[in-house]
Amino acid sequence: MDRRQFFGDSVAGTLIRLVLLSVVVGVVFSALGITPLNLVERLEHLIRNVMNMGFDALNWAFKYFLLGAVIVFPVWFLVRLFKRRDTKV
Repeated sequence: MDRRQFFGDSVAGTLIRLVLLSVVVGVVFSALGITPLNLVERLEHLIRNVMNMGFDALNWAFKYFLLGAVIVFPVWFLVRLFKRRDTKV
């Protein structure tokens, strides 16, 4: 990939725009009291919460699977067992 294709028209112009935009975003974040460490901590907290929700969902589904399996698997086994006997007779 050509660097002009990656950066746009001018490499220097693109870098200057990125620096100015970074300063503006830094001023806004500073006014809101957001620090780089705070962002990392919040991201870590978000990932942890999403993982916990995922594991809670799996736990919820597994409980219902076990509850249903207590009935479904024995009934399925009996149906298969009796079908096999009917075909041999």
